[in-house]
Amino acid sequence: MAARKQLTRLKAPYLKRILLEPSRVADWEKYPWNLPIFQSREFEVEFATAITIIVGENGTGKSTLLEAIGALAGYDEAGGGKGYRPVDHSSAVDKSGTALAAALRCHWLPKVTAGWFFRAESFYSVARYLDRAALDVGEAPPDFLSWSHGEGFIRFFEERCRRQGIYILDEPESALSPTRQIELLKLLQRMEQSGTAQVIMATHSPLLMACPGARLFRISRFGLDQTDFQDTDHFRMMRDFCSDPAAFLAEALYEDEP
Repeated sequence: MAARKQLTRLKAPYLKRILLEPSRVADWEKYPWNLPIFQSREFEVEFATAITIIVGENGTGKSTLLEAIGALAGYDEAGGGKGYRPVDHSSAVDKSGTALAAALRCHWLPKVTAGWFFRAESFYSVARYLDRAALDVGEAPPDFLSWSHGEGFIRFFEERCRRQGIYILDEPESALSPTRQIELLKLLQRMEQSGTAQVIMATHSPLLMACPGARLFRISRFGLDQTDFQDTDHFRMMRDFCSDPAAFLAEALYEDEP
């Protein structure tokens, strides 16, 4: 089999910057414009490293931001590869990621949009889509679902994240044990060292946040700021639990009681 032709000799990152165009926002009171990261009506992210990690509490807009980046790169909001439509969105109510993408301007050098948009919540649908697509052309299906959930995730990452491109990963740790998260970290390191893969990832995992060479941003009520993984609430909570589990649980479980 002939080797796959490289899209460019330039190294990742390919997506250099995204910024908000306030004139494209119709109503600042509606989601996602009412999120804290847009309160100043100025929003800009520079991607200076091959791996960018975004962290924050639930509801702060991490997934919406990744959906928007995926849309800018030409991916379906449910995830998958370029041109995939694994989910019917015709009756969907939430279009926040698409709305955000329409108000963003992006800068590429060069515009490399091959790759994958991985969403943990839609992995089952995408995996079924891949099986059907393979069977339709008489090929063997990849069959990521005959394994345990975590093993299926790892097999998927190992197979699909080897080529030059941009990889958008939304909470990839959701089915992974700590040991499997280390395997994903090793894969991320190989991707970073290859110079041909850009990764933009949202995660709650302190292990993944510690990925060497990655640039980490935290979403808070004050906006989007660069930080160190040891300064995140996720790491501090895990550190406090490991230091004294009994004292940590005694305080955490009863702190709201009268």
